[in-house]
Amino acid sequence: MKTKYLEKTQIPEGIKCTFEDNLLVCQKDQIFLERKIIIPKVKITVSGNEISFSSEKGNKIEFKIIKACMAHIKNIFDGLQNKFTYTLEACNVHFPMTLKVEKNKLVINNFLGEKIPRYAKILPTVNVEIKGQKITVSAHSKELAGQTAANIEKATKVRNRDRRVFQDGIYLTEKPGEKHG
Repeated sequence: MKTKYLEKTQIPEGIKCTFEDNLLVCQKDQIFLERKIIIPKVKITVSGNEISFSSEKGNKIEFKIIKACMAHIKNIFDGLQNKFTYTLEACNVHFPMTLKVEKNKLVINNFLGEKIPRYAKILPTVNVEIKGQKITVSAHSKELAGQTAANIEKATKVRNRDRRVFQDGIYLTEKPGEKHG
C-alpha cells in the first residue's frame, strides 16, 4: 500500500550538515564525514537543525531504507562527537608473531612460522596502535574503523589446518557498544 512518509532526525548542536548531489557532508570543527545517499522516490532536505526524508507514494521497502539511512546518519553524528574504538588481541600458541604498522598496512611476520609476511590494509583516516599483543583501531567513521578491524582479523585466518589445534590469530575482543569474551 502506497502511503506518504515523512521522517525527521535532529542535527546536534555544533554540527553543520549540507546535502548536495546525493552527498551528505557533516562537519564539526575540523572533522568532516560524508555519506552518499541515493534513495529513489525519496526527497532528502537539510533545513535548520534537522534532516528530513519524505516520500509521496512510498511502501514498506522505502520506509526500511529511510530508517537504515537515519541509523547511518546517527553513527555519523556519534563519530563527530567521539571516535569509534575497536580492540583486537594477537594470540599465538606455536610461533610468536610480530606486528608493525607501515604506512597504510599492518605487517604480520612469523604467523604460524611462515616466512612470507601477511598484510592487512588500513583504510584512510584510521589510527592503528600496537601495544604488545593489543591492537587498538580508532576512527571518527564507524564503517572505516570496523572494516580495518575486519581486515586485520581476516589477514590471520587459518586455512587447511585444524582450528581446534591451531588457535593462533588476531581476534576482536571489544567493539563500540559491546564486549566480547
